[in-house]
Amino acid sequence: MWDFEHPPRNSRLAQRYILNYTQPSQCAEDLLSGRADLGLIPIAALTPALRIVPGCTIASLDHVRSIQLILKSPHRLDTVQTIAADTASRSSLAYTEILFRKFVGTNPAFLQHSADPIAMLQHADAALLIGDPALLALEARPHIEATVGPCTWIDLAHEWRSRTGLPWVAAVWATRAEALQKITPHQLIDDLNHSRIHGQANIDALVAQWTPRIALPPATILHYLTRNIHYTLDAPCIEAITLFRRYAAEIGALPPLPQLTFLDSNATSAPQAASEPA
Repeated sequence: MWDFEHPPRNSRLAQRYILNYTQPSQCAEDLLSGRADLGLIPIAALTPALRIVPGCTIASLDHVRSIQLILKSPHRLDTVQTIAADTASRSSLAYTEILFRKFVGTNPAFLQHSADPIAMLQHADAALLIGDPALLALEARPHIEATVGPCTWIDLAHEWRSRTGLPWVAAVWATRAEALQKITPHQLIDDLNHSRIHGQANIDALVAQWTPRIALPPATILHYLTRNIHYTLDAPCIEAITLFRRYAAEIGALPPLPQLTFLDSNATSAPQAASEPA
């Protein structure tokens, strides 16, 4: 969002876009309901009616740190029966269901719970933390384990990578075809990708901006933005989205999505489509 929030491009972009910051799940709901024209949405929320904007993503090539599955001792993955889950991200929840039901071969129960790792682990065998609560829990790991006992900490992005060889993908920009009335596909793609590039060129400024907002050391925020998150929607990420949606459909976690549809900067109507691999 760098260009949308910083000069010199923010004033120009404000003539084309009205921003609304909210939770990922709400972004998807607003887009699908027509209350928004464009959204950075979880890949679990993609539907055949939405077009993915090429170029940008929120992904990880290995450890992401912000998605943590914490197992209370003496549990292993195959012995977990209950998971207290922060449901802020539908994609992360589906990734966890795939881990257990597809890869491990078990079917634990998911219990919706606020993002409090100690309380979660007092009520369940494992806890699923997403976003800032996961990062904060890693910082507080000694305190958490002093209260609930030793735990096994599993980074879901690393787990997915180790089992599939593909990146872990969380979100993409998506739009509805009928929404592009006052802006061309080329302009939209260009605006978002330039903002991504300029943001990556200003990581130090982002660290300084976010350090007062979240109780994490600057070095942790820097590592997260530069080492944990991958921002480019490349071919491996597209393959990962397709595989994720296929696995999620096989276990009944998400509806089928036979193909991914992309916004084409050169087309006036017909979208590009990427078929699911055999």
